[in-house]
Amino acid sequence: MDESARDRREAIRRQAQSYFQDVNPAHDWFHVERVYRLSESLACAEDADLETVRLAALLHDIGRRAEDEGRIENHAEWGADKATEILKAEGYNTAQRTAVRHCIRAHRYSTDPEPQTIEAKVLSDADNLDALGAIGIARTFTYGAQYERPLVNPELPPESDNSPAGRTSVNHLYKKILQLTDRMYTETGRERAQDRHAFVETYLKQLDGELSGKQ
Repeated sequence: MDESARDRREAIRRQAQSYFQDVNPAHDWFHVERVYRLSESLACAEDADLETVRLAALLHDIGRRAEDEGRIENHAEWGADKATEILKAEGYNTAQRTAVRHCIRAHRYSTDPEPQTIEAKVLSDADNLDALGAIGIARTFTYGAQYERPLVNPELPPESDNSPAGRTSVNHLYKKILQLTDRMYTETGRERAQDRHAFVETYLKQLDGELSGKQ
């Protein structure tokens, strides 16, 4: 491994981590580390540029706290701009900065632009994979608790909930999390999503039985 590249990446890692003080655990530094590992794995399988993916994964959520606190509107847009500044200061060239910037701008589930490069598709898939499965369920309830979203409301089943993301954490699982598998861009991402998706479905089936009093 190129020592200078690793040293620069570690400098980026330290700067990125500084944006994660006192954040919601659903989007904390451990989330970034999970996305980083997933991104590496997907990048190798999909023949994506590994260094671009690594840098984008480290920096993809640096704007999340500011958005959660209402200081900015879109953490992906803001984060892409800030990441470009950070990378420039560390000596990354224009092509590298542009590639990472697009990955970060395009990683968000709910807004444009769509990922156009394999590296951006890898980051998007890695981020969505971390919202699925056991960790995805845990993150959903953690995020909902901070914003005082009810766990579940028997009087508001998912089919009657007209909000895009769900007014309860359980409805969020149905309305958003279970849609993520269909949003995977890479073949490897789609394959990885299957088991995680099935786990969420199994959990919801168990939960439905408990709520009904049948289990």
